[in-house]
Amino acid sequence: MYLIVGLGNPCKQYDMTRHNIGFHTIDYIADKYGAKLTKLKFKAVYGEATISGEKVYLVKPQTYMNLSGDSVGEMAQFYKIPPENIIVINDDISLDVGIIRVRPKGSAGGHNGIKSIIAHLGTQEFPRVKVGVGEKPARMDLADYVLGHFSKEEQATMDDAVKEAADAVCEIVNVGIAQAMNDHNRKKEEK
Repeated sequence: MYLIVGLGNPCKQYDMTRHNIGFHTIDYIADKYGAKLTKLKFKAVYGEATISGEKVYLVKPQTYMNLSGDSVGEMAQFYKIPPENIIVINDDISLDVGIIRVRPKGSAGGHNGIKSIIAHLGTQEFPRVKVGVGEKPARMDLADYVLGHFSKEEQATMDDAVKEAADAVCEIVNVGIAQAMNDHNRKKEEK
């Protein structure tokens, strides 16, 4: 059993922002596997799906980004899901727009949603699928940047990135993190 968690902020005003790319990836996976995200519990909206014979919960925490661990921690404890079976999808400003990085573990790297999850799980040992949203322009406030929208040019790239992030998540469930890293952690020029 897996928790697949897309990070983002609830409310329409945050839809299609850089910070909500995790939510969009969860929506894409739900559509692909016919899952309905209709359950409201654990401070989250979630649904069930089966990927490669494995039961998964597709989760969108409703706590706002900085408190994502409240939701993830409660679900992990209730369903007795170990950290290595909690896959988190998040935005990453250190990656170019549309670049995907799969990691088996690691620090928060300044991402408050990841920081909250680490605090609630008590470990950094959970897989992540990071989706590049581009570096913040100089003199721009970080919050304004990540809560901003993609340009039309970037949006086409991000549509492809969401599909690739979803593929990476499904590959982690199907064949493991090592293969997913080999297949998705390529340089921009290779894509």
